[in-house]
Amino acid sequence: MRAIGVTSYGGPEVLRVLDLPAEPLGEGQVRVRVSSAAVNPTDTGLRAGLRSGGLNRPAEGVDVPGMDIAGTVVEVGSGVSGRMVGEHVMGIVVPSGRHGGYREDLVLPARSLTRVPAGASDVAAATLPMNGLTARQALDLLALLPGRVLAVTGAAGAVGGYVIELAKVEGLTVIADAAPADEALVRDLGADIVVARGDDVAARIREYYPDGVDGLADGALLNSLALPAVRDGGAVATVRGYAGDGQRGLRVTPVTVRSYAQEWEKLDRLRALAEEGAITLRVADTYRAEQAADAHRRLEAGGTRGRLVLQFA
Repeated sequence: MRAIGVTSYGGPEVLRVLDLPAEPLGEGQVRVRVSSAAVNPTDTGLRAGLRSGGLNRPAEGVDVPGMDIAGTVVEVGSGVSGRMVGEHVMGIVVPSGRHGGYREDLVLPARSLTRVPAGASDVAAATLPMNGLTARQALDLLALLPGRVLAVTGAAGAVGGYVIELAKVEGLTVIADAAPADEALVRDLGADIVVARGDDVAARIREYYPDGVDGLADGALLNSLALPAVRDGGAVATVRGYAGDGQRGLRVTPVTVRSYAQEWEKLDRLRALAEEGAITLRVADTYRAEQAADAHRRLEAGGTRGRLVLQFA
């Protein structure tokens, strides 16, 4: 069974094609023949050893990245209903050792999978589960009522784009950042107001909302630099663990999408919204699985809009 993984941490060149045994199928699980796996910043971090605790090599000998997949059901475990062999599905993966999305044979909990949106390819569907659930969790943590104002940084990115679209479905007003080249994209995604991106984006947001916005989804990792955009007592959702500075009564909560990995109802709602055209599946480019190093180099170079996708077929 082919997989793309690492036996030592480092730059993109450490990614290699591996021959790994198939995973056992247990109760409540589904075996998927993966055709497409999206490439995300979490994957490049795993490859580089950012979560290795200082080790130079994987503790289990092999680490396989990948949190977003799509493919075909080839086996259904006991206790599973609603999935059938031959069905095209998309799913979120919580990587652990040899278990990651960059493998052509993958076993997942049935609740981590739903069918590919009608009319979408496996490639496009692979861009949705992890990124969409990250956006969903950010909005759930913010808990803003319709009519409130949400600021989004990193708005042109995969997560930021889904935050904007989901926020508009929920009746929020969105002010978002963008580079000049991305302004049209961010407006097309639904942002009501677009301001220039940068470390001083909070000041530009305050030009429109002098008292501050009700909530902030900080996809640009600005952390403390973005907090002044939010009114006293407002809410902030962050990534990479930033929990705020404890000032002005701000409620700052990091997103931990792994806790949503079996939230099937939320994943399936994302599918329905994609079918309705309310959220957009954005593919930047595709690579053969064995070209994963090239995909990682391109992602780390910056400027990718949408997701790069590895293809195993």
